[in-house]
Amino acid sequence: MTRMPLQTSPAGTPPHFGDVPARRLDDLHRRLLELDSLVVAFSGGADSTLLLAAALRALGPDRVLAATGDSASLPGRERDAVQEIAGALGARHAFVATGELQVAGYRENSRSRCWYCKNELTGRLLTVAADEGLAHVATGTNADDLTDPFRPGIRAAAQRGVVTPLADAGLTKDQVRAASHAWGLPTWDKPASPCLSSRVAYGLTVTRERLARVEAAENALREVLSRAGIGTYDLRVRDLGERALVQVDAPAVPAVTSCAQALNAVRAAGFASVEVDPRGFRSGSLNDSAEG
Repeated sequence: MTRMPLQTSPAGTPPHFGDVPARRLDDLHRRLLELDSLVVAFSGGADSTLLLAAALRALGPDRVLAATGDSASLPGRERDAVQEIAGALGARHAFVATGELQVAGYRENSRSRCWYCKNELTGRLLTVAADEGLAHVATGTNADDLTDPFRPGIRAAAQRGVVTPLADAGLTKDQVRAASHAWGLPTWDKPASPCLSSRVAYGLTVTRERLARVEAAENALREVLSRAGIGTYDLRVRDLGERALVQVDAPAVPAVTSCAQALNAVRAAGFASVEVDPRGFRSGSLNDSAEG
């Protein structure tokens, strides 16, 4: 198989991400060749998109399948995005129905919710891999993810024998984004978009209706802010019960707080009250006050 070039160009790398050591991408290429064939757990984010692109370069489209878990926790806009990105890369893609809402541990929404979700997803993907004659299931876990002490989903995937080629090659999040930029991938600066369940405060039961309410609130809020010319890279509507907590980038907090249309849009989705987090968006902020 002819190897496609993997080195990145320093001139084409955004300076705030730094350079990607060529050996890291070489290691990724070698690791993928060792794996021979795989199902990529594909969310359409920066990590899984780089992994899919690298796998296609190393192994070719016949030995790679992008698979996306399809459930009520997948936002509709992300469902459309994964199809578009996989198609642009020339990858085979499949949606795989998952049943995490039927799993008591997931619905109960403790701090270990992600373990139940990832256990369900990877189990389904392993079945797909066996049916397709593909050797492994791989996730876009990067080297930084492995240093986070609170990642029950990563532990669940590891217990299933799922592989992590980006982490194996030592690629950090910034390096993933820099390499993605150099390869011309559209996700190089895409904000993280975890599942809708991540917006629900621990201890509140995860239901299809609750997830739909969060999605409707975020879509409505995004539309109002766009019309008002209020920009924010990250945006979340956290479900705290009957109260919604809006999180946007810190510089946008004053504008969003004073935008009555924005707050009314969130209320109209089904929340009794809305407030804007004065500290701005913080990834994993629901972990701050959660108990074990």
